[in-house]
Amino acid sequence: MCPPDVRTGASGEGGSVIKYVRWTGGCGSEEAGAGLRAAGYPPLLSAVLAARGVTSPEKAALRLERERELSHSPFLMKDMDKAVARIRQALADGERIAVFGDYDVDGITSTVLLVDYLRSRGADCLKYIPRRVEDGYGLGKEALRILRNQGVTLVITVDCGITGLEEARFAREVGLELVITDHHECKDELPEAAAVVDPRRPDCPYPFKHLAGVGVALKLVLALDQQREEALFARYCTLAAIGTVADVMQMSGENRTIVHRGLEAIGGSDFLGLRALLRETGLTDREVSSTQIGFILAPRINAAGRMGEAELAADLFLTDDPARAEILARELCGLNRERQAVEQEIFAQAVEQIEFLSAGERSALVLSSEVWHQGVVGIVASRLSEKYSCPSFMIHLQNGMGKGSCRSYGGFNLFAALESCQDLLVDFGGHELAAGFNIREEDIPAFRRRMNRCVCDYCNGETPVSSLAVDVIVGHPEWVTLEEMEALSRLEPYGSGNERPVFAIMGARVESLQSVGQNRHLKLRLAKGDCRFEAIFFSATAEACGVSLGMRVDAAFHLQINEFRGVSSVQLQLVDLRPAAGPSRRERECLELVERLVAGGPVTEGEAVRLLPDRRQFAALWRAIERLAMEEGEPVSRMPTLRRLAGALDGAESFLRAALGVEVFAERGLVTLALREDMMILRPMPGRRADLEQSAYVRSLRRTLGQDGKEAE
Repeated sequence: MCPPDVRTGASGEGGSVIKYVRWTGGCGSEEAGAGLRAAGYPPLLSAVLAARGVTSPEKAALRLERERELSHSPFLMKDMDKAVARIRQALADGERIAVFGDYDVDGITSTVLLVDYLRSRGADCLKYIPRRVEDGYGLGKEALRILRNQGVTLVITVDCGITGLEEARFAREVGLELVITDHHECKDELPEAAAVVDPRRPDCPYPFKHLAGVGVALKLVLALDQQREEALFARYCTLAAIGTVADVMQMSGENRTIVHRGLEAIGGSDFLGLRALLRETGLTDREVSSTQIGFILAPRINAAGRMGEAELAADLFLTDDPARAEILARELCGLNRERQAVEQEIFAQAVEQIEFLSAGERSALVLSSEVWHQGVVGIVASRLSEKYSCPSFMIHLQNGMGKGSCRSYGGFNLFAALESCQDLLVDFGGHELAAGFNIREEDIPAFRRRMNRCVCDYCNGETPVSSLAVDVIVGHPEWVTLEEMEALSRLEPYGSGNERPVFAIMGARVESLQSVGQNRHLKLRLAKGDCRFEAIFFSATAEACGVSLGMRVDAAFHLQINEFRGVSSVQLQLVDLRPAAGPSRRERECLELVERLVAGGPVTEGEAVRLLPDRRQFAALWRAIERLAMEEGEPVSRMPTLRRLAGALDGAESFLRAALGVEVFAERGLVTLALREDMMILRPMPGRRADLEQSAYVRSLRRTLGQDGKEAE
């Protein structure tokens, strides 16, 4: 069974806002996993693997394997030999070295990793992380001038520099040599430097192209000290894991090895500051997953860069003073709370701007303001992309110039799109999924028009809708156990390309629900067959979801273990919740009865009594259809819509009579009705009038009841 779309006009049942219009996938994964179950793999793990195209035991073993050692020599990277030679020369000659990083988590962990290693080798090493607002992204001429005045002769970039053509030329002019290490997309021309190390270079033969900036920095360190490779990997794998997860890199190949080793070692990390941050966030003595890195640790580290204090996060990880580590960890968490407040304000202002955009400006959201905090617009862009199902571009304006951050949606390649608009941009850089750019304020309207055309072309002119990829529709709820969850952990670490599995249970009944966490979250108990499940839905309310006690719902969720007073239990962490899109057994029987009547089949006298609406019910149904106010031609989910219409009818057999009433209105030309699988188009025809007693369906029922010529009371 595949999950159908759910659309009930602009809202869900009862006026709820649907988080995901479309649920995709999940079809047949339990059946496809039968071969894996026969080979001894647990049922839910088998179903997830099958959903992801892994159906043989041999492929499953390969997919679940987690290497402990990195696969490829760092010297396979173009220019790695040149980078190593130049840095070794600097170490031997006692040159002053600067590590030039970036202000996001990847850049901060990259900086810390390389600075820590070089200082351990006795290097005179400075770190420089630009301030997001004052300095902007990447190499800057003023920063390079400052470093040269401080006696630096060699600058090593981490997580930046690949597009710094002009800055590289300036560095040479002032007597600085550059070793550039980066992982971002390259432009046609590379900067002039002693070495340019980037696995994404077109001429780089390195087999794995998806390392984070911190992964490239790790490879540089391993190349510098080949005799101590295992010891160095053990020391730095935690930093590399945090940066890799935070930068949403593909979770395969060497990234899987880095993150797996990092998660294993994180509780006993050599870095006092990391252990202090784990204590401050309540993660000490707990098994830390990639999900907790992404949702707990990374936002706090990122907050430092977003609020212009990236050096604070770097100092936290580099300090060897336990007391200072505790102070800096608390300050970092305080910055994160400040960032959250600023983010909420900007998000509300952005949503207000979007309300004034025309339909032709909503395929790509291009928004700008002089009051937005430049460090926070990127994370707001992420939230907007998820909310509106399209790429988002947030621009901070100052003195006629705009600094933009953008986030993708649905696989749209941002870097390629920005390249196609480069005549409108001062500069740009980044990835397919996240990027930054500078633009003149007067060019923003043209940029908005062109980017909307790019997205429309990518979507073939269709309006993008929010979609949730479901791995497994659980047809055997008894499979959802603690033992099965333990087996699912073999899929870890989760990340891009190996996402945390999404399960769905269709047609569960809500047995209890309550608001928790100062009414910000929703706690439920769901029943399916003989099984009962506790569930939590963060940042949701029953009203917003359109659910109530006793209602049948479809629930999409991650599985997690809930620890309470020493007892472990399965908990569903809901991703989406909606009124059930499929019919119950009784609803299916009602629809089959209506279909039989409409097709001209026989109905019994008892069935005719059940079917025939009275005059008040016809009137109430018509008013309910008018209230729906659906857009012309917009398909909606049939079952939630019929339930909503039935809720407006008093008296017996409300669902059955609502379903028939819609057919009667359509037959008499009062509404447009079209059915397609689980979707329907239902729209009242304004100004039309008709005698419902002349409906063929009503007349047939009256004949069966011996009421020819009689009207409904």
